[in-house]
Amino acid sequence: MSTGTDKYSRLISLRPAGNAPGRAPQISGAGAEAADRITRLLGAEPRRTDRGRHLVVRRRFPDPTASPVGPRAHRLLFPGRTQSTADPRNWIFLDTETTGLAGGTGTYAFLVGIAWWDGEGLAGEQYFMPDHSQEASMLVDLAGRLAGRPVLVTYNGKSFDCPLLETRFRMTRLGNMPSPEAHLDLLHPARTIWKTRLRSVALAEIERHILTLDRGPDIPAETIPGRYFAFLRGGPPEPLVEVFDHNAKDLHGMAVLALHIVQMLEEIASADGDSDQLYGMSRLLRIRGEQELALEFGERALAKGLSGTAALSARHELALLSRRRRDYQGASRHWGQLLGDSRVGMEAYEQLAIFYEHHSCDLEMAARITREALVRLQDDYQSGRIPPHQYRRLHAGFQHRLARLLRKSNSI
Repeated sequence: MSTGTDKYSRLISLRPAGNAPGRAPQISGAGAEAADRITRLLGAEPRRTDRGRHLVVRRRFPDPTASPVGPRAHRLLFPGRTQSTADPRNWIFLDTETTGLAGGTGTYAFLVGIAWWDGEGLAGEQYFMPDHSQEASMLVDLAGRLAGRPVLVTYNGKSFDCPLLETRFRMTRLGNMPSPEAHLDLLHPARTIWKTRLRSVALAEIERHILTLDRGPDIPAETIPGRYFAFLRGGPPEPLVEVFDHNAKDLHGMAVLALHIVQMLEEIASADGDSDQLYGMSRLLRIRGEQELALEFGERALAKGLSGTAALSARHELALLSRRRRDYQGASRHWGQLLGDSRVGMEAYEQLAIFYEHHSCDLEMAARITREALVRLQDDYQSGRIPPHQYRRLHAGFQHRLARLLRKSNSI
């Protein structure tokens, strides 16, 4: 990790002195006294780099303990990656607290928290800039840490944290943010597995309902920018202490969630849960190319009582999976349950007509299904449920199919 810091320090030393483009002017409202107060409150240490000073708060988390990632979980989470990504001791967790939730060049990450496993457990550091003039120093320090780990783990980091930090690295003329071998954004597997079970897949909700973690007192994320701006204007530092605690809770929650997902995927043969979670696992397995297991989990979800739009979506996915593996009988079973679905009903009629014509060789049934489709199509068009161009295309296709079926029937 020191190698990464030395690399960035050498690059920085080659730059001309003076204010770098894109660097915000120092906001003096906080002042040295406020910075000293927050240093004492948090037990922070000043840290100096070639680009100035910033504050660092060290953390030590009592749990969880890292365990190796098995071959199945590694294949599903890190497809095509080297074995080094299978060792959680090579991972680094990252979470930012920012001056705005929308991103953009005017948004700063004033606090960046990281965590990693070492010989004693889960350790962490939080990098903080008491004013904007300390941003470059904070980022140089962060770069050194990131450069030493091949796996970056975030929660919504691909869409927010990393693009924001990449912008800040460029705006402070530090070049590119260190790029890991693999980036595991836990939001994506979490959303895939639990989105039909939970109203929100925010990390705090995952912790509460899936991991059964008790965060204790916490602050709403939307209050965080205002707390920092109040501090810059000379306000008391105490409200920022809760921001540091919130950031630490996110880091800890990500570590627990990462190991939980790893265990679920590695022990998938014996995995169980409610219908929504089984369906979520089916979706994740399908996305990762595990078609047979995806089918198994989807069928188990339906058998356990999956209902509503989730059941219709599951049947559609299972119909497509079955057709892909040439199980046309299994696919037709699911297509038959989808005829009333407003989203895929016409596709279901078409696929059933194909099945009866080409696989079951039941021309009479294929013709009956096609006529039903034409009646349903006419009703949908007259009620305004489908636009004219879609109606014309589908109507022409079903009419053509019906004419062919009648010719084939008459020729027998």
